[in-house]
Amino acid sequence: MQWRHRCDRGVVGQRAKQQVDMTHRFRRDLTKSDAEAKMSKQKLQQRMKEQFQKAMGGMPSWAESKMCLFSKTKDDSDDEDEDGDDLMRKTGNFVGSSDSLPKGIIRMKKCLDANNDRPSEDRLTTVQFHPSAQVVMTAGLDQSISLFQVDGKTNPKIQSIHLEKFPVHKAQFSVDGEQVVATSFRNKLFYIYDMMEGKVIPVHTVRGLREQRVKEFEVSPDGESLLLTGTSGYLHVLTMKTKEVVNSMKINGNIAGVAFSHDGSKVFTNSEEGEVYIWDMRSSKCLNRFTDDGCVSGTSMAASKNGQYLACGSAAGVVNVYSQEECMRQNNPKPLKAIMNLVTSATFLRFNPTSEILAIASRADDEAARLVHIPSFTVFSNFPMFQRKTIYRAHRMDFSPNSGFFSLANNKGHAPLFRLLHYKNF
Repeated sequence: MQWRHRCDRGVVGQRAKQQVDMTHRFRRDLTKSDAEAKMSKQKLQQRMKEQFQKAMGGMPSWAESKMCLFSKTKDDSDDEDEDGDDLMRKTGNFVGSSDSLPKGIIRMKKCLDANNDRPSEDRLTTVQFHPSAQVVMTAGLDQSISLFQVDGKTNPKIQSIHLEKFPVHKAQFSVDGEQVVATSFRNKLFYIYDMMEGKVIPVHTVRGLREQRVKEFEVSPDGESLLLTGTSGYLHVLTMKTKEVVNSMKINGNIAGVAFSHDGSKVFTNSEEGEVYIWDMRSSKCLNRFTDDGCVSGTSMAASKNGQYLACGSAAGVVNVYSQEECMRQNNPKPLKAIMNLVTSATFLRFNPTSEILAIASRADDEAARLVHIPSFTVFSNFPMFQRKTIYRAHRMDFSPNSGFFSLANNKGHAPLFRLLHYKNF
């Protein structure tokens, strides 16, 4: 994959200035000498274009040579190291022919933090792997979005962008991986970072949106819509093309979690009052509604990519996993399993791309993250894997496109990175 980038400004809010301050910590690595304390927009655009092409253009640096990904211990077998090196040569959207993931113990290695080249100075709120390139994004309260190459060895930074007075609540790649959508906490302004053009585009108003702030959202699987979580139970469908609201849905109470079905035809929502709603995306009609079994207060939701499972998190820490098919057919479906391995609120859930792992976490406590084997619904006993703290408070989690890597965004500004050795590809 090749990214060709231009950037027509150094930082949001400086459009009127012809000279950009290059002493800002997010721009220092673009200078070649101390004499470049100021730089014209045109020169900065060219410098950033060169930087992106060096990092992403042609044969990327992470694919040019065979890299030793992990420091080998005496307990590591040679074939595991070969798996690690081989993975760096196998990128793209194909899935290797691997057997089903065994339960009990998950073969994994701790790598250098995904954002080790530029840790955040405040809490991270986002970690996400790029859908097709060997790249990971982090974002957080330090008002920045950063991109890193993932090689497991140095994870070099590609670039950081600074959003003035905009602590990032959530950032997410577009489906094609060419843009990043970012929201904050207290206003309805959000940003679109167009990586193909190198532009940071503020979206100040959305036609048809009567909300005081834009905070939670999901990108539809077809990439054409954003699903914005509003107040008082509203869900708004915004088109990416025209940036206007074309449909709205409403539940009783407040929305706790939202998830698209794998094909984008349906939307699942759960409420803070413990109810689950299933919507038809095309017609915005409610297809079914039921009470999450034993739930008093809903907190989070995730749907598996194979279309089989729906996970609902609660304030009690219980995660109920349902059959999506049964949720569609029954008024009172029973969970396949109630996972009770968290003792504080289940604030984030994520299935891996093969639907063999469900990652669950609570940001209310240190080391409160677990990996659940599917379909046995048993927790892998060796994660978290160290006696000393490595995860801290996990705010968001993600798997790479073919599950070769797993990462978390924590309250310390770090993104711990793990190599899942069962999976051969990135």
